[in-house]
Amino acid sequence: MVRDDEVEVLIVGAGATGLTLACDLQRRGVSHRLIDAAPHGFEGSRAKGVQPRSAEVFDDLGVLARLESRSTLYPPLGIHLGPVTLKRTMIALHDATPDVPHANTLLAPQYATDQSLRERLEELGGSVEYATRLGAFEQDADGVVASLESGAGTETVRARYLVGADGGGSTVRRGLGIAFEGTTDESDRMIVADVAVSGLGRDRWHVWPRSKGRFVALCPLPGDTFQLMLKLRPNDPADLDTAAVDRMVRDVVGGSKVRVHDIHWSSVWRPNIRLAERYRRGRVFLAGDAAHVHPPTGAQGLNTGVQDAYNLGWKLGQVLAGAPDALLDTYESERQPVAARVLGLASGLYAHLGDRPLAATKRGDEERQLSLTYRGGPLAPGDLDAPGLQPGDRAPDSPVVLDDGARTTLFDEFRGPSFSLVAIGDRAAEACRDLSWTSAGAPVRMIPLDGSSNEPFRRFTGILGDGAVLVRPDGYVAAIARDSLDDVRDWPALPVFPSS
Repeated sequence: MVRDDEVEVLIVGAGATGLTLACDLQRRGVSHRLIDAAPHGFEGSRAKGVQPRSAEVFDDLGVLARLESRSTLYPPLGIHLGPVTLKRTMIALHDATPDVPHANTLLAPQYATDQSLRERLEELGGSVEYATRLGAFEQDADGVVASLESGAGTETVRARYLVGADGGGSTVRRGLGIAFEGTTDESDRMIVADVAVSGLGRDRWHVWPRSKGRFVALCPLPGDTFQLMLKLRPNDPADLDTAAVDRMVRDVVGGSKVRVHDIHWSSVWRPNIRLAERYRRGRVFLAGDAAHVHPPTGAQGLNTGVQDAYNLGWKLGQVLAGAPDALLDTYESERQPVAARVLGLASGLYAHLGDRPLAATKRGDEERQLSLTYRGGPLAPGDLDAPGLQPGDRAPDSPVVLDDGARTTLFDEFRGPSFSLVAIGDRAAEACRDLSWTSAGAPVRMIPLDGSSNEPFRRFTGILGDGAVLVRPDGYVAAIARDSLDDVRDWPALPVFPSS
């Protein structure tokens, strides 16, 4: 049991990753503290793409509607080549489908994503402790003791688990001594800034791909500012003064009337492309940029961190409720390979900025992160190449008719911190109702479907007769029964549940 002066989880870092984890733990009733060394929330645009899979996460957490109100869809590119401007689609627009209701990448400045998550956390009853820095920490068999430093002084807190979501320079990762493999090119620098611009239309993401050794892009953000990406030459000073930035931009743009007037936020970015050797050491975990840092191309970094948190949150909740500790080892097993893949994708796109800048503007379905799977991992062993929906795959949405005739969608039924047990047909429903589930941890919600309809669900799952699908709290398939219901009786014994 946790004493009154303890918390179950201490989260270090209140960016999108830490906030996502805090929201998930808060709705699960897991006691936690979320601290951040900064005096307030992040104010820049930096990571500005929210992919469809992350939109599904935010929908489940109750964040998506407010984020959409602060977002737009990506505009087409306007590629300026001397007197000629080419129109090009970088991020294609998609129609929503029954299985993918949130089909498009949102253009959402990072400050809007963080604000939306922070508001949701407060709505759930949680908060962020800003201007609070992690000092030394040590762990034993039962928990972690950490020193916290704030304006009120130094305090010691004991937690069952600690999660470092504190960015690329992670204090937690350094304290654990975990290697951060990869490269940093100090000679390759880019100014990233939120700027006020005149003389430029807001219907395009304007790109000057190659001019005098520089690359300039100006993307219209929701509201009235642009995000500037200005790739510097090796000998250029990294001068963030408004006049200096305006001068460098006009040097690339040429004789146009484009002017930079104000800088609301700015930074100098270097291609720091790294992956942590481990995501867990004992009772301490790494998530988000503390575990992997990405180039800005492809809008992968923030999204990968959000999904780290979504994977880890329910597992922490289950283990705290009595599930096997080995469940927490599956966090690294499932998420580290994903980070490695998306790092390769984003790094390849970034590499083209120098040698083939137009190729760097190409985006496809892989960046949307809907096809990421945990097949072959510890919670989804089996044939990696098996056709159709399999354990470890993202559970698709679908319009469905319940056995009482009510019409809804799977995502509406999945929403919340529970497992979902979808049964179609009378025999499947009876078999699932006979199961005995533990009362500890995340509940299992039964979703009985009418067996005489639900053609989209049958098409997406490959269930032709009576069958059932068990869906994890993070929206991935835990188990599926198509041809036989015999295995269903074993589902309560899966290693994701506490012992009865």
